[in-house]
Amino acid sequence: MTPSRRALGALTATAVAALALAGCVAKADVAASDALTVTSSDGACDVSAATAKSGTLAFDVTNSSQQITEFYLLASDGLRIVGEVENIAPGSSRTLTVVAQPGDYFTLCKPGMIGEGVGRAAFTVTGDAVAIDGPDAEQKQQAVNLYAAFVKDQVGQLLPAVQEFATAYESGQDDAARAQFPQVRAFYERIEPVAESLGDLDPRIDYREVDAVAEGLEWTGFHRIEKDLWVPAQDALNADDVTPAWQGWAPSTPAERAAFGAQLVADVQELYDYVHSDDFQTALDEQGIGGISNGAIGLLDEVATGKITGEEDWWSGTDLWDFAANVEGSKMAFSLVQDFASSKGADDAKLVEEIQAGYADLEEALAEHGSLADGFVNYRELSDADKRTLTDLINALAEPLSQLTSTILEK
Repeated sequence: MTPSRRALGALTATAVAALALAGCVAKADVAASDALTVTSSDGACDVSAATAKSGTLAFDVTNSSQQITEFYLLASDGLRIVGEVENIAPGSSRTLTVVAQPGDYFTLCKPGMIGEGVGRAAFTVTGDAVAIDGPDAEQKQQAVNLYAAFVKDQVGQLLPAVQEFATAYESGQDDAARAQFPQVRAFYERIEPVAESLGDLDPRIDYREVDAVAEGLEWTGFHRIEKDLWVPAQDALNADDVTPAWQGWAPSTPAERAAFGAQLVADVQELYDYVHSDDFQTALDEQGIGGISNGAIGLLDEVATGKITGEEDWWSGTDLWDFAANVEGSKMAFSLVQDFASSKGADDAKLVEEIQAGYADLEEALAEHGSLADGFVNYRELSDADKRTLTDLINALAEPLSQLTSTILEK
């Protein structure tokens, strides 16, 4: 992380609902024959059907577990939230109502409202595309609510992953901790602007050593732990390419590891508590649709200013994991506002198509080096030509993407 990333706090509201996927609808609009039942138990998420016709769908969710639960309808990427209903108490029921377009989805329940969830299953919507009606303001609010759900989901998976990672680190299981490090960070990288809006929380979690030293801060978080896990050679330099890596530093003692691990867990817990607070929802509501496109732009800036240089994960070389997660977060934010932009006119629809093509080209180039699921090559294995290709693609996408905010805010 670089100090300039603090200025990205305005990205907290980085999304609006994809109108092509879901809209605000009244339950009365749902035909009785379209009603779907869901039973959420401690280990399963049983949906009464795996297919439905496009249009307004209602999922009547009953919680048979002993924990508060929530239910999600996810887009085909398994990441973007099309609709969700949360805080379903044991023994009670709630209904999720969405407008679903033809396509492939996933259903998922999350007992305890934390972690990866249970019972993820494919769900298919058939039929014709559906025109979505409803006041513009209502559509935008639904979008903000869905982005809030996305952030809660990512942080809900981040917290237990960090707890497991910290345990491995503190107990000296370095091989396990090294394997977990880039995967855990992906949850954070998709939504890090939320932490950046909270003063010194992001510096505590994600500052690089050179940034902490420059600002006179105690160096903690992911990258302090990273240096313990990938101990630098005696002649190595820090990310500034000037300061000796061992200057003022020594591998952590067991007691220091325990302290760094506990601090990281506490800081992520603070982030978790915030995104489940009224203050978080208020911040999203206040920033509205303009923050959405700024989020897509800002997360791509994260790639351009840190990941593409190889300075983010200086010791581990796992920058491509962060790169890919930032791109995912940026693309998701864009996808949630693209319909607002397209509706402005033919020129703006063309802009949307250009941005879509830019993401596709960047993802294709990234895929040549691995994936978040299967792992990426170490950043040091990239050739100068590889880095130039990625840089050129980022710049090609950044130019039209920079026009997005003004486009969607046009009257």
